[in-house]
Amino acid sequence: MRLTLRVWRQQNADAEGAMSTYEVDGISSDMSFLEMLDTLNEELILKGDDPVAFDHDCREGICGACSLVINGDAHGPERTTTCQLHMRSFQDGDTIDIEPWRAAAFPVIKDLVVDRSAFDRIIQAGGYITAPTGAAPEAHATAVPKPDADFAFEHAECIGCGACVAACPNGAAMLFTSAKINHLNVLPQGAPERETRVLDMVATMDEEGFGGCTLAGECATACPKGIPLVSITSMNREWLRATRKAGKR
Repeated sequence: MRLTLRVWRQQNADAEGAMSTYEVDGISSDMSFLEMLDTLNEELILKGDDPVAFDHDCREGICGACSLVINGDAHGPERTTTCQLHMRSFQDGDTIDIEPWRAAAFPVIKDLVVDRSAFDRIIQAGGYITAPTGAAPEAHATAVPKPDADFAFEHAECIGCGACVAACPNGAAMLFTSAKINHLNVLPQGAPERETRVLDMVATMDEEGFGGCTLAGECATACPKGIPLVSITSMNREWLRATRKAGKR
């Protein structure tokens, strides 16, 4: 395939950015999207030009490092991560726009790479449990009802890629934050921090400058792991519960 790529180039966080146009040829439909970018970068390096900077790590849809807006959609036209998107989703002669995540809380570092450390700080505020050190407890020592286990596993699938923020018209991080809160709050192991977790993580989310949620639903649509929109409802319920409990102390 021969493709025209319009790629966001920005030297650093303080520089002005702009779209640059490149032509790539000989692209196989079996290539992943990132392999196509590797091909572009090889050509740029051979010409003595600066390669396009983009995030990636495992390239298996697990780590959440890849983060591109492709033709206006977070991760592209398929419901998957950018690294698992293949060029068979495009046609010969297509023009493809490639941009970084767009959110005030995700400043651009260079080209397509953004700073997502705001997510780390949200998790640091409460994404943990109190556990004694020593040998691992016996697997069946703490019984967890099957519906609760399923609920926890569903939310634990969040890989923290940030597609929810990039897709949201308000740049909200409610789906990410709710997934990290819900998968711990429903388990008995997460009970000791149940109230402080939701209060501290939501407060940190607000401090990081993410937008407010208006339940547009774009976050759940873009999520490559299928975190449901009702996750936000569950978090709001937890937040109200914790707020009322804190007010009675």
